Parts: sequence; C-alpha cells; structure tokens
Amino acid sequence: MKAESVSENNEVAAPEYIRENFEPSDRVAILVRDSRRAETTQRITTAENAASPDFQTWLRHKNVTSDVYIGMNALKRDAQSRTKEDIEQIRHLYLDIDRRGQEALEAIRNSSGVPTPNYVLATSPGKFQVVWKVENISQDQAEDLQRRMAREFHADLAATDSTRVLRLPTFVNRKYAEQHVVTARREASGTYGLEDFRLREGGQDERRERPVSRGRLRPSSDGEVTQSERDWAFAKRALTRGDDPEEVIRRIADYRADEKHDPEYYARHTVAKAQAEIRLRSQGGTTVGEPETQGLEPTTDRTNTL
Repeated sequence: MKAESVSENNEVAAPEYIRENFEPSDRVAILVRDSRRAETTQRITTAENAASPDFQTWLRHKNVTSDVYIGMNALKRDAQSRTKEDIEQIRHLYLDIDRRGQEALEAIRNSSGVPTPNYVLATSPGKFQVVWKVENISQDQAEDLQRRMAREFHADLAATDSTRVLRLPTFVNRKYAEQHVVTARREASGTYGLEDFRLREGGQDERRERPVSRGRLRPSSDGEVTQSERDWAFAKRALTRGDDPEEVIRRIADYRADEKHDPEYYARHTVAKAQAEIRLRSQGGTTVGEPETQGLEPTTDRTNTL
C-alpha cells in the first residue's frame, strides 16, 4: 500500500506516537536506561497502557536521569523479554542515522528505492531515526531490507535487528552533557508493504556484515584488531544502548557459528565480560584488559536490570 505524504510537518507527542504506531492490544517493550548507574529497566505492557497518563507520568519521572526507548515491533502475548523469538508481528522498518544526518535524510527523501518515511525523529543535533509503518513483512524480510537500507543511506548497521528499541519523542536525550528533547515529525500517513521498497539486492555475504562498533578499537600486539576485540566492542555498545543481553548473545553466536567450537559459550563469555566492563566503568573503576567474568549471566526477566 502506498502511503500519502503529509502536507505539514506535524510534531507528535509520545502518547500520540504510540497510538499511531501500534494497535491498543499490542504488547510493546518500554526500556528506561540510567547511563550513570549503568542500569536498564524494561517493562512489557500493552500499547494502550504505555500511552496512558499514569504510565507517561512514570516515564517523565524516570527521564529526569534516564533515557526512554520503545521496541518498534509487537511482542507475543506471553513474551517475558525482547528477543527475536518474542516478536509476534513486524510493525516497522527503521534506520538510525548517527553521522551526516541531513545528507542521509535528503538522500532518503529523494530516493526512488524507498517511500516517504512516516516519521523522522531528531534524537540529537544532526542525528535522526527514520521510521516506516509496514504490514505483511516477515522478520527475515525486515532485517534484510533494513541492512540494505542502512548500507544505501550510511545508517547504523547495528540498528537493523527486529528487536531494536528507538527513542520516544518529547523525552530528553540524556546521553550527552547538553540536553536535547527528542522530536518526531510525521511525514506520511498509512502503512507500506514490501513492494514499496525497491532497493537492489546486496551483493556481499550478508552474514559477514555483522554490525560492529564504529568507535576506535585497541589493536592487538601485532597491530591488527582481532574479531574477538570487535565482538567485545559490539557487545559493550549494544548493552550500553539497552539491548537485551540474550539477543546480543544470539547475534554474536550466530555470526561466529562457523569459527568457534562452542559459539554460544563464547558469546555468553563475551557478553559477560562486556557487562563487567560497563559495571566497573559506572563505578568509576579503571579497566585493565578483559576482566574475568565467571558467573556473570545476562537476565531475560520482564523487568531487566543490567
């Protein structure tokens, strides 16, 4: 279905944004992260409740020190966490643009390969999240298409999985010293189908293009950055964003399946080391190498605290 463009650049508040993007009975993940304490709380509730005055008041209270996010796809009725297996229905495609933001937005708006976005969120100066409402698209189709769009428009490849959380509008972005209120601009109405996205197929091996941190990594003794170092950096970045630890483990294990004798053990060990690093950093400690992490295991409770 082809959506019609909206003539005015309407800004949307959080309750309205939730109601426009989900059915009232959809179960959604709301994530609140206090970066100073390295603490993440996840609540799974209905979209109707998430948009309610009481829930919004609670989020405003948490936003005094924490960042506020929402999972962009509906969860199963019995979901206790936000893993790929918990996704019931794909509601959105999205891109996280964290560099050359205005250029990327212009490229998206002028592209014949993607339709007009439903929403553009300004998350901080020059950084945006772009959202399309979709229907009748599978998880595999959604993730494949998001990877192709991320490469086409130079968006964050780490933000292409179906369990992604994005920011909620009208809440303050607490990531930076200078506060910035996240805004959402409605640019199109209606819902898109797979036929509305006409990007070319990727020519490279998708599995080998696992997203990794864009930050600088410390090289090994021979001057090269090892894949293990990249995995550790990716885990730290994903956990800091508030990603579900079990989903981070799954993604690392999937990527390293052909290279490790026990990829799940390796992935859990890597994520546990990343969790220990984050905890130590939040306590003002100094990291030395890769910390010992036996016994540290991620949680997948309805309310998760990292």
